Amino acid sequence: MTSMSVNRSDLANRITLVADYGCQRDTEHGKFLATKPSQTQPRTLKCANHSHVHESVEQPGSEPASKPASAIGSGAGTTAAVNSSRTGTIGVLSLLARDIKLAHSVFALPFALLGACVAYVLSSDTSQRDPARLVGKLVLVVACMIFARSWAMLFNRLADRHIDALNERTKKRVLASGTVSRWAGWSVAFLCASAFVVVCALFKAFFDNPWPLYLSVPVLAWIAFYSLTKRFTALCHVFLGGALAASPLAAAIAIDPAAVIHAPMVWWLAGFVLLWVAGFDIIYALQDEAFDRANGLKSVPVLLGWRRAIQASRVLHVGAMLCLLAAWSSLERLGPIFGVGVGLAGALLLVEQIVLARRGMRGLDMAFFTVNGVVSCVLGVLGILDVFL
Repeated sequence: MTSMSVNRSDLANRITLVADYGCQRDTEHGKFLATKPSQTQPRTLKCANHSHVHESVEQPGSEPASKPASAIGSGAGTTAAVNSSRTGTIGVLSLLARDIKLAHSVFALPFALLGACVAYVLSSDTSQRDPARLVGKLVLVVACMIFARSWAMLFNRLADRHIDALNERTKKRVLASGTVSRWAGWSVAFLCASAFVVVCALFKAFFDNPWPLYLSVPVLAWIAFYSLTKRFTALCHVFLGGALAASPLAAAIAIDPAAVIHAPMVWWLAGFVLLWVAGFDIIYALQDEAFDRANGLKSVPVLLGWRRAIQASRVLHVGAMLCLLAAWSSLERLGPIFGVGVGLAGALLLVEQIVLARRGMRGLDMAFFTVNGVVSCVLGVLGILDVFL
């Protein structure tokens, strides 16, 4: 009885040993030799004439023995391909729209609408003075603005994706991080560009105005060109201003090409947009001064340093206000309502500079996004009201 008990106990211990470590039988001496198996090999118990196979279990922190084909590979391209396939078309579009900040169309759109309304009231062609036609044209102008800005912003993200990946501030952008593939980015970018050209063609089809179509490709090239300029000139901020300054001029041409010749107000408005945007883009570039200098990129902060860059921004904003005053005085239909907008715009730009001077980088979000968004909306809304009242 005792012998059987000992044998059973000995057998239990051996089975436990095998389960934990695995074993091999020494046939010459009739003993079991414990051998710790590799983490990726199945544990096999060979005892007498029986074989018990235990599947291997991954240990914490260990690497799996093999990976499925979809998981093999590294780099942003592979990650992007996997993420894009999981996200789907709607998800990719949503990620890109959020990344390019579609809501920031507010910076240029009010000026495009104001330029369009000025061209409408100054048109010498009475057949064009139809409110229903104006509404249709304004709908197309808004569509053109959205598609054009989306194209320009996506081109910027694609052209700068390698630079953005190195910058702590921008490395999480979906194209820089590989969340969305380069192929998907270019596909959406060219889709936006194509949609812009199609909408421009509708001005010819419905309103017998071919100029938007003729100018569509040059406009796309111009607004995309800014993204390349910081590689060779510190005046990249002026190129960005020029890209946005095209909006009131292009919108006026879409309403009545002849009106642009007789509407100096639209040109002064474009001058305001150019200098205003260049000024606040210099402010925005302050946060990347060290990175740009270290990577050989050009900007006014890199060229002049923090203090002088802010001074340059102030000079540009003073010039912008002079253009805005000239725009106000050049059109008789603009009266006290737009004058209030001019005064508010000047006050807001002053607030922007004060916030930046007192709070430094901590005031950048307020100075760049909040204040400038209000400036464009105030001028656009009050200008349109004054034109029609």
